[in-house]
Amino acid sequence: MTATSAAPPRQLAAINPLQQLKAGHLPRRLVQLYVGLVLYGASMALMVQSHLGPGPWDVLHTGVARHVPLNFGTIAIITSFVVLLAWIPLRQWPGLGTVSNAIVIGIAANFTLAVVDQPGALWLRIVFVVSGVVINALAGALYIGAQLGPGPRDGLMTGLVRRTGLSVRVIRTAIEVTVVAIGFLLGGVVGLGTVLYALSVGPLLQIFLPWFTVRLKTP
Repeated sequence: MTATSAAPPRQLAAINPLQQLKAGHLPRRLVQLYVGLVLYGASMALMVQSHLGPGPWDVLHTGVARHVPLNFGTIAIITSFVVLLAWIPLRQWPGLGTVSNAIVIGIAANFTLAVVDQPGALWLRIVFVVSGVVINALAGALYIGAQLGPGPRDGLMTGLVRRTGLSVRVIRTAIEVTVVAIGFLLGGVVGLGTVLYALSVGPLLQIFLPWFTVRLKTP
């Protein structure tokens, strides 16, 4: 196929929560959303069980877990709803995917932590952390591509970008450096996986997202 005959790349639609539900292909998008969220939670758990360093937000979650009698997934759920409070001054509206993200990911992470033991061999721990990063990016592409609302943390980033006029790179870096620093001070684990995630998940997401972005009927 020549370049001139190729279909244009699929773009994420800028539509409100009600329009998201009316934009067509809803059964396929719902399945894609929840498969993505379950895989996302599972990938978080794999990185935690590797003990080689989780993603930036999970450094915060593991740090908080050292100080409160709550498990990892429950802390992730509570953190999601705390982040949603920051959407209010940013005038962001959560969609079905936003609320689902806040709940399902934590449940999936808890389930995976309960059934997958920490591996003893270093090579297997490396497999866990690398698999976690790749699955995380794939899962992110699935739920973002379903176009049913961004996750709480994604929406915080995009809302700050819109309100401040700063670039996505600057805002995302600032948020992730902040949560890693707070998590580390609370006793959270920072390691190879944290660095690998920071360097890899963006490029991987950029590769996967066009595959799973559903073309919507927009007004």
